[in-house]
Amino acid sequence: MKYLITGLGNIGDEYKNTRHNIGFMVLDALVDASKTVFKEQRYGSVAYVKFKGRTFILLKPNTYVNLSGKAVNYWLQKEKIPINKSLVVVDDLALPYGTLRLKPKGGDAGHNGLKSIQQVLNTSAYPRLRFGIGDEFLKGKQVDFVLGKWTELERKELDNHIDTCIQIIKSYGTIGIERTMNQFNK
Repeated sequence: MKYLITGLGNIGDEYKNTRHNIGFMVLDALVDASKTVFKEQRYGSVAYVKFKGRTFILLKPNTYVNLSGKAVNYWLQKEKIPINKSLVVVDDLALPYGTLRLKPKGGDAGHNGLKSIQQVLNTSAYPRLRFGIGDEFLKGKQVDFVLGKWTELERKELDNHIDTCIQIIKSYGTIGIERTMNQFNK
């Protein structure tokens, strides 16, 4: 059984370790723990991780966040993966820092990456794992906050939150979305 796990983020050193790149950070940690590597392929960096009879195809789009739909659509079709066997890991301003929410579907909540995926796939009925980054910014400073680096306090807790994301991804692939939501959405 195959799953497409897409982490949203922007390519380039200037975006590395920013709040908007949490999707990339989660997939990087999963690859490191799995002793595999990403390889540059069409529309992104791709790694294959095996876990309990499942194959997780990890995708870090190289299309920038705002055009993520193109990469997701390509890999869903290339690997013949149904949309309900995909998962998008995304930052979320509406959730307090470190809050994790797995959802089977939903709107884009103003996130341009989700908006792109929804437009290209012509549906909002795809699973997503929302990683709360909080909303601790002054009016008019949202872009600076999202593209900003983690604070020292956030950084201290970040590895634990990323580890939980990895547990959620593995659980999603093995016991399904409903049971995983019951276990992790608190």
